[in-house]
Amino acid sequence: MNKGELVSAIAAEAGLTKIDAKKALDAAINAITEALKQGDKVSLVGFGTFSVVQKDARNGINPATKKPITIEAKKVAKFKSGAELAEAVK
Repeated sequence: MNKGELVSAIAAEAGLTKIDAKKALDAAINAITEALKQGDKVSLVGFGTFSVVQKDARNGINPATKKPITIEAKKVAKFKSGAELAEAVK
């Protein structure tokens, strides 16, 4: 499912126009992104939790040259599904 299909599904489920559904989806995505930028967790009970984790620097190998490289530390977004979502996809 891509973003357009998700907007259509939201519009149908909530009885909204596609324009309103797109605005709602964009607002939700922006709110989650801003919260993660600030280091907050976003927990949607039954669906899951979005968080930011710090990945430490580590050694790796350049696949093209096979030479060792250092992979820099970075922050990455993480999602852990909630119990209801995990049960629904079983």
